[in-house]
Amino acid sequence: MTTATDLGHQDLDQQAPQGLSLAEQAYRALRDRLIMLDIAPGEPLHEGQLVTELGYGRTPLREAMKRLETDHLVVSYPRRGTFATRVDITELATVSEVRQLLEPLAARKAAGNVDPDTRAALIRAREDIARLSQDSPWRDVMAVDLAVHRLVYRTAGNQHLEESLIRLDNLATRIWCVVVDRLPEVAGHIREHLGLLDAILGGDQDRAESIAAEHVRHFDAAVRSAI
Repeated sequence: MTTATDLGHQDLDQQAPQGLSLAEQAYRALRDRLIMLDIAPGEPLHEGQLVTELGYGRTPLREAMKRLETDHLVVSYPRRGTFATRVDITELATVSEVRQLLEPLAARKAAGNVDPDTRAALIRAREDIARLSQDSPWRDVMAVDLAVHRLVYRTAGNQHLEESLIRLDNLATRIWCVVVDRLPEVAGHIREHLGLLDAILGGDQDRAESIAAEHVRHFDAAVRSAI
């Protein structure tokens, strides 16, 4: 399994298309650092430092920053610069409200849209989850969780649905990372995806939809219990 430690700051979309533009690469690299709180909430993003650190030019980085601001992951202030947004736990209710509608839809569509390549990716994702234990570092667990969610969204085959859910899941994951040290057993929450992946692989749309809805409810309840 590729773990978060192995990934470092690389893109967590392990099944992402090849040949991405430099702006897209910069966007994904920064996005995942912000999600995993490698760039702390409220921390400034210095363009020159990022150019040196990531190896992308200023133009790709600026394009990435614009997209990240739309995603509510960074905020820019005139004459002050760009900063990672604060994590507002009070947004949990509104994020969960929309995810409760869209996650089941994506799961249902994914279960009816599995092709041979997707099947192989889903099986690999299932194997990654099965390897997790209660002793797995939380970063490894969250890397697998992000990759599985993004794979399911992609399998659904609706670009607008995929993009909307990725943005919502990114915000939800940032909230999760803030409270993760107060949660009892993070890997257990991620293992709920085993049933979801089995339902998708089996083409059981009703079961996939039901499991996805329950997963969002469990997520919301777990975070609330840790606040």
